[in-house]
Amino acid sequence: MDHTYAPPDTPLSVIHADHELLIVDKPSGLLSVPGKGEHLADCLLTRVQQVYPEALLVHRLDRDTSGVMVFALTRHAQRHLGLQFEKRQVRKTYVARVWGRLEPRTGTVDLPLIVDWPNRPLQMVDHEAGKPTQTDWRVLRYGDQETRVRLTPKTGRSHQLRVHMRELGHPILGDPFYATGPARSFARLMLHSESLRLRHPDGGIGMTFKAKVPF
Repeated sequence: MDHTYAPPDTPLSVIHADHELLIVDKPSGLLSVPGKGEHLADCLLTRVQQVYPEALLVHRLDRDTSGVMVFALTRHAQRHLGLQFEKRQVRKTYVARVWGRLEPRTGTVDLPLIVDWPNRPLQMVDHEAGKPTQTDWRVLRYGDQETRVRLTPKTGRSHQLRVHMRELGHPILGDPFYATGPARSFARLMLHSESLRLRHPDGGIGMTFKAKVPF
């Protein structure tokens, strides 16, 4: 877990921009927000603000997760979007490659999570003190010793998809925290935020934004 932070030197990929919203495709390996220390200063928020100085944070993706991420361009939009995330009105879908053959083809993981304090930022299942956490899955296709799956989190806990897949016995490929052995030996975490559906802060119309899966 002490691997060196070497963020990718890729140009900002803007999916959509208007007077309230900015939607970008975050690369894997880049922090959403700055970490502690100068060596962790490079992040998506900083890169976005170099082009859109007014951009404000709404939510985060794990460093190793790629895909759709939304920023607000006004305080009004930040409040509006923040409430949508808080009330679970934003529909998020992810695509992942997981170890082994995940069966059945559809299902729901319902396991409460809590931070594993001695080993933070890791999370763990805790049936007494954990917060309710649910994830729907749907198999897209089976490969050689792996399964491509679409994941729809019903809650927004830290590391939710990564822990839930591990608990099913099918860790996400390339996960440096929760995968072991051959499942871990991939160049990146095979988890991508494929789509985000939300209501536009100006008028409330429903909009869906997508980023192509890079693996």
